[in-house]
Amino acid sequence: VQPNNYSTFYDDQRQNWSIMFESEKAAVDFSKQVCIAKCNSSPALDSVLCQDLLLGEGEGVEAGDSLEVAYTGWLFQNNGLGQVFDSNVNKDKLLRLKLGSGKVIKGWEEGMLGMKKGGRRFLIIPPAWAYGAQGVAARVPPDSTLVFEVEVRRVKLAKECSGSDGLSVSSRDSPAPSPVPSSDGFSSD
Repeated sequence: VQPNNYSTFYDDQRQNWSIMFESEKAAVDFSKQVCIAKCNSSPALDSVLCQDLLLGEGEGVEAGDSLEVAYTGWLFQNNGLGQVFDSNVNKDKLLRLKLGSGKVIKGWEEGMLGMKKGGRRFLIIPPAWAYGAQGVAARVPPDSTLVFEVEVRRVKLAKECSGSDGLSVSSRDSPAPSPVPSSDGFSSD
């Protein structure tokens, strides 16, 4: 995925190709279908499949960074997107999480690494990296492969917090000093 609705890829002869799409929606839909095709063509899904939909800006997030995300989760059924089982897209509250804290499924911890503020990513997560054999009562059947579209709305880098000597550690985003954090601990930008 490239800026301005471009996607680049290479074929099995290692020849590079670029496609320019008429709209962001067309580029995003194509990228989702590529990820679904990758999933359907793998004999066994044993790790998280990630496909960027929009790249975002700034530094990629790492373990220890705090994020606020909007997401939608589908069951992977009949080789494609099944029913939505969870979403916060039309809700007032974003999901807050700290990467690497173990508070979300392993597939999210892994699949969101490297995302940037404003970035959107498509994740296909095998059961072992999601809810496994137990599932989630009335929402996720046992041994379900899950699909998520996640968008990082806000980021607070772990390195923006104070160091052990009490001095502020510089941001990975820019050499400029960090803005004064707002009351919820996220910078105003």
